[in-house]
Amino acid sequence: MQTKCIKVGVVGALALAAVAVSAANYQVDTVHSTVGFAIKHLGISEVHGTFTNFSGIIEFDAAKPEAFKANGTVQVASINTGNPKRDGHLRSPDFFDADKLPEIKFETTSVQKEASGWVVKGQFTMHGVTKEIELRGELSGPVQDPFDKTKTRIGIAATTTLDRQDYGLTWNKTLDKGGLMIGNEVKISLNIEAAQ
Repeated sequence: MQTKCIKVGVVGALALAAVAVSAANYQVDTVHSTVGFAIKHLGISEVHGTFTNFSGIIEFDAAKPEAFKANGTVQVASINTGNPKRDGHLRSPDFFDADKLPEIKFETTSVQKEASGWVVKGQFTMHGVTKEIELRGELSGPVQDPFDKTKTRIGIAATTTLDRQDYGLTWNKTLDKGGLMIGNEVKISLNIEAAQ
């Protein structure tokens, strides 16, 4: 009887150990990822840009994808809209004030699967203001890393829309014939590849 209990205990411990190690940490691969945004200009077109310096860690278990967790940080000074003068203005106190508020951060609070895809909620901090946001998108993988057969990779494509004024980014200019130079609605798009 004692031997049987020991065997059961060992099997149980191994099962718990397997569960414990099934979730893995994935680091965002910045070479294969983009953090992008778009905002209306003059009410007639969109200006698109990216942040080129960012990092993040994702905790993912293929057996329990709803337990997905992520946190990421973007360096504001890395903003790039393809126009150095405009980028300098965006880094200035008129907008992000990158010297005083150098980071944008996100950390998940809940993940839910819906018919249209995954819904990820989390705490988003920008320009010193923290609010809950909702990202919608797709989760792909895991797939085997072609350069290291012991590791895997996952992909995340997600979008959301923010009102920049909610984060104290209020600078604007009224046009001569009415209307504003810059829209308030900002479209965020994430295309992330992360490696174990």
